[in-house]
Amino acid sequence: MIKENILARYLEPLLQGDRKACRGVIEETLQSGIPANSVYTNIIWPIMVEIEKLLRNDKITPIQEHLATRVNRNIVDQLQNKLPRRTSKNKKIVVCCAPEEIQELGAQMMTDLFESNGWDVRFLGGGLTNDDILTFTNEYVPDILLIYGTGPKQAPGVRRLIDTIKSVNAWPDMLIMVSGGLFNRAEGLWQEMEADLYAETALEALQVASGDKPAANCEKRTINRRKKRRQRVPEDLTVQI
Repeated sequence: MIKENILARYLEPLLQGDRKACRGVIEETLQSGIPANSVYTNIIWPIMVEIEKLLRNDKITPIQEHLATRVNRNIVDQLQNKLPRRTSKNKKIVVCCAPEEIQELGAQMMTDLFESNGWDVRFLGGGLTNDDILTFTNEYVPDILLIYGTGPKQAPGVRRLIDTIKSVNAWPDMLIMVSGGLFNRAEGLWQEMEADLYAETALEALQVASGDKPAANCEKRTINRRKKRRQRVPEDLTVQI
């Protein structure tokens, strides 16, 4: 069980960029018997969300946010090899960020946890175009495409990606999951974009993807399901409709 004061003890040095102190708090937690995946979901993830909130409300400076994010990423990189390895689920997932997304930490944590949970994972991160994502999806053919976005500026790009996937209809059995602050702060946005699944946290993403938590709006897509918008399909994308 995570101690009640552990988040506060971790947040203070985190905002100062004190890597040594942060590592000390995490190491103490691990030595107390808390597994690495619980550190991900009960310390790093809620702290990440809190930092985003503090920055939006001008309670911390951009410098503090950058320091904290980089320390968190360093901690996550070290914890990744300590995660449990469960039996393969024979399921594939691609995790990507919205095209203009620069905050990849949440998506990276989801990638690590899905891999730990037995999924075959490919992490694309951010900085790729929708055409890039579509081309890779066509080659890899995942069971789930998870799109992570944190800010409202990413919404148009995510919408275009989902619209193109549905218009092409090349992967009718693939489910689209969305997550991140972009969707957490705009109730119903994931449904309006016609994503199939939504998860507020990394732990919830695992539960929804594994069927342990009911998810709405996951009907199988058909080519006539929605009114199509004109979309440009990448020329090098081979599809069969």
